[in-house]
Amino acid sequence: MKSKERIIIVGSGFAGLRLAQELENTNYDVLLIDKNNYHQFQPLLYQVATARLEPASISFPLRKVFQHSKNIRIRIAEVLSIDSQNKTLKTSIADFKYDYLVLAYGCTTNYFGNAQIEKFTFPMKSVPEAIQLRNRILQTFEDTLVAQPEDLQALMNFVIVGGGPTGVELAGALAEMKKNILPKDYPDKDFQKLTIYLIEGSTTVLKPMSIDSQKKALLYLLELDVVVKTNAVVTNYDGNTVLLNDGEIIASKNVIWAAGITGNNLDGIPKEAVTRGNRIIVNRKCEVENLKGVYAVGDIAYMETPKYPKAHPQVASVAIEHSKFIADNFKLKLEKKLQTDFEYHDKGAMATIGKRKAVVDLPKFSFQGRLAWFVWMFIHLIMILNLKNKLSIFINWVFSYFSNDSTLRVLIKPLPEKNKV
Repeated sequence: MKSKERIIIVGSGFAGLRLAQELENTNYDVLLIDKNNYHQFQPLLYQVATARLEPASISFPLRKVFQHSKNIRIRIAEVLSIDSQNKTLKTSIADFKYDYLVLAYGCTTNYFGNAQIEKFTFPMKSVPEAIQLRNRILQTFEDTLVAQPEDLQALMNFVIVGGGPTGVELAGALAEMKKNILPKDYPDKDFQKLTIYLIEGSTTVLKPMSIDSQKKALLYLLELDVVVKTNAVVTNYDGNTVLLNDGEIIASKNVIWAAGITGNNLDGIPKEAVTRGNRIIVNRKCEVENLKGVYAVGDIAYMETPKYPKAHPQVASVAIEHSKFIADNFKLKLEKKLQTDFEYHDKGAMATIGKRKAVVDLPKFSFQGRLAWFVWMFIHLIMILNLKNKLSIFINWVFSYFSNDSTLRVLIKPLPEKNKV
């Protein structure tokens, strides 16, 4: 009896997880490899960072997801390199043979080569980073109580770099903390001087969205007293002062970097298959240039089409469509049928700026305000994997809506590592 062909999926983000789900209980042997044993719901990381949701609410154990699967296996490992000649994936725990390899390991924070910025700013691309940022934010509020007058404003200045959805949503959440929570938590401290800066290098926030949504988002931010600086680029940060391209200096101990992403490097991928942003060039079937049997999906994939001559946006909806498409083609392979080419169908974009403040762009029209906010919440709840997490998030949101508060402002610091024998 002929053995099943093996598909190895690297990464359990939106693309990798959805692909594994689509291939569940098919006639393939599927191996899902990730450095973490969980899938994280990145769109809500900012709510973990601002103490609105627990990390467990947006994290899903992979083995729990595939408890009843007959053909999905999981390994927790760092992927080191690809040996395409021998169809072998080298990892930190073992070497794995494959018939087909799907790269879905996503992207990381882009510091644009500035080591100083990388050293001193706070990223927010993963659950551990969101927890680290939450601790930093909460500790900063404590530090303001005992700070010397000359150090106080630097603590009170929060600088968010990047005016995309992550930056806008985080700025709105911090502004609402300042307005609704800090006066109650710290009645002996005046937080009126707490200033939230949003720095964006282009002419507007939410640049990929419609003009109406851009204008409304900016209006919402200004209503929340966020200082928005467009056409501004952070050229350096030393842990104390932010330097902008126009020479302006902002004193700040807290700079959050949400200014862009770049692909992770992986040995074994030909240099000619890698393009700007470290993305991997693929054809209309998601196959990597000059690597037989190797595919790339999600943020890491760079596919030019007539509709998208500069490739698709690096968003969850593209990753999910990539995965469904490639899963369908793998199923067609089993039936020895002709495979199709990928075409992205844009379902729209959205962002929330605060309570009853959101913007939604659909393919034919856009809308903003209270309805957009409810649509944003509904769509995000639908995308959460299991019922328990849906209920947990919904209850937290309902509580926050009526109380303008949350109960999750707990500082949990890591213990120092013990000496190993």
